[in-house]
Amino acid sequence: MTASSSSSPLDLRPDEVHVWLVEPERIEDPRLLEAYKALLDTGERERQRRFHFERHQRQYLVSHALVRLTLSRYAPVAPEAWRFVPNEYGRPAIVGPVGQWLRFNLSHTDGMALVAVGRDVDLGADIEDADRPGETVEIADHYFARTEVQALRALPKELQRKRFFEYWTLKEAYIKARGAGLSLPLDQFAFDLVPGQMPHISFDPRMQDLPDVWQFMQHQPSTRHQAAVAFRRPRGGALSVRWQHTVPLAGDMAPVVKTA
Repeated sequence: MTASSSSSPLDLRPDEVHVWLVEPERIEDPRLLEAYKALLDTGERERQRRFHFERHQRQYLVSHALVRLTLSRYAPVAPEAWRFVPNEYGRPAIVGPVGQWLRFNLSHTDGMALVAVGRDVDLGADIEDADRPGETVEIADHYFARTEVQALRALPKELQRKRFFEYWTLKEAYIKARGAGLSLPLDQFAFDLVPGQMPHISFDPRMQDLPDVWQFMQHQPSTRHQAAVAFRRPRGGALSVRWQHTVPLAGDMAPVVKTA
């Protein structure tokens, strides 16, 4: 089984973002896993080996192969030929003469991984396993904006955990879109979540950012997972988001979900 870049790249308009999702733990075919490993560079293979648990090794392997294969859907570059350089906060960017107009962001958690792709747009994405053990609302008390904590605590207790992960994925997506990671204080920006409406962000003046230039989309790809993407609006309008489930090198396994 070999990988190759597509002879007919997919169209990616300036007004859309594509999000590709995969379930790494469901991929057990050894031929696929070996094909993924052949795509990684030396540094990626070394980082994969450092994970203690096999499921984390598989998550890393599948998600990083997903990045390479996804980028090759849009540009005439072999998946194994992509080269990346991280910024000072660790976010990778494409190196080389081809495909630099592509912007991408990877996120993975137990049970699911995704990569979001856009054209010359600042974007970030996050996915979380809402069934994972550990504190949730208690974290919000210490790190979220005051208005978010108040809204969270006002919900019935059985709804608070889900809302926490909605806030968390949106916050992660935003700071990743900014390219600055957790250097941005989580309590200096806040989301207002109204049923049936897209999330709206507001900023403490210290953030020196404008709410109207940002757009956010949420998605629940499974009963246990919560995802979000963030991106700067293009001049003159909004972007649409297309969510697509896939098994890399084995075909696309589920229909497209389009969100306006």
